[in-house]
Amino acid sequence: MDITVHRPGELTAADRVAWTAMQSKAHLNGSPELANPFLSPEFTIAVGHWRRGVRIAVVREDGEPAAFFPFQRSITGVGRAIGLGVSDCQGLVHRPGFSWDARELLRACGLAMYEFDHLVAGQQPFEAGASGSFASPVMDIDQGYEAYLGQLKAKSPKFARTTHSKERRLERHHGAVRYVHDERDPEVLHTLMGWKSAQYRRTGRSDRFASSWINQLVRQLFHTRSDQFTGLLSVLYADETPVAAHFGLCSERIFAQWFPAYDPAFAKYSPGLILHLRMAEAAAADGIAYLDLGRGQKQYKDSLKTRELTVSEGSVALRHPAAIGHLARRAPVRALRNSVTSRPELFEPADKLLKRVGKMRSRKKG
Repeated sequence: MDITVHRPGELTAADRVAWTAMQSKAHLNGSPELANPFLSPEFTIAVGHWRRGVRIAVVREDGEPAAFFPFQRSITGVGRAIGLGVSDCQGLVHRPGFSWDARELLRACGLAMYEFDHLVAGQQPFEAGASGSFASPVMDIDQGYEAYLGQLKAKSPKFARTTHSKERRLERHHGAVRYVHDERDPEVLHTLMGWKSAQYRRTGRSDRFASSWINQLVRQLFHTRSDQFTGLLSVLYADETPVAAHFGLCSERIFAQWFPAYDPAFAKYSPGLILHLRMAEAAAADGIAYLDLGRGQKQYKDSLKTRELTVSEGSVALRHPAAIGHLARRAPVRALRNSVTSRPELFEPADKLLKRVGKMRSRKKG
């Protein structure tokens, strides 16, 4: 293998075309998850605008690109998946039949280790270092929205009926309900980010939008558009008032969910669920195969999903002091968090505690 490492701006136009072509053909080659927009050159290049150490390894065989491996590297050689902490799909994009040695790749990239938390399935050389695997629910719409709705009704007739009933009540009480699949008004994006920040605080979670680089990354991706990649803002309105919104990323075949939120004043109408059904309907019309709801246990995901993908968390490492030190700090924290989230008897009390802390914070700010 011939492996070269590049900064995002150094990637040639031909290599970008080859990368995108691998993603476009992934579903034909038995690896549809590789078409996820978080694995696209557009996402990597955007992260490179706001984070240091972003690099792309290009692996060639017989002079032609065989794989693309985006990563972030610290000055000590600790490697992380691109956008670790906000990216919901990670790994190496490759052509059919490509195999690699993880440690050989790390050495070529100048890495002591590579850390991931949403590793896409089928990456066996990296999966050898996985410490856990997790469900990532999806909504299959490749057979059309009506077929998806039929599956939903068969699984839970009451859920589908109740959600549509709440949409009718929302319209009766607050005016005509309107859905915009591709909203281009940046002020509405600002509204969504405000809702999401408030939700993080209310539930005791860390506010991602308090990080300037995430804030700027989302704004940049909102303006990123091509035939293969789009930052998509979808909004549900009631009498011209936004009541729920979502910002996510679209490739040719996958709509990756990212930042959904709604106005709490309309909570009794379940506007987030109404929004997701509208998104599925519009995405199906655009030829999208499925909506990836992302890793995490949420009741609304269980209600909307048709199946689950699997993503992994962990790391692969060389025998190197930087890797040993990093793992010594990170592994106990990760193990404790996963132990809590995977066990309902631990997760539910912890979740309630976080929400109580969140309410206390909100009162102080008020």
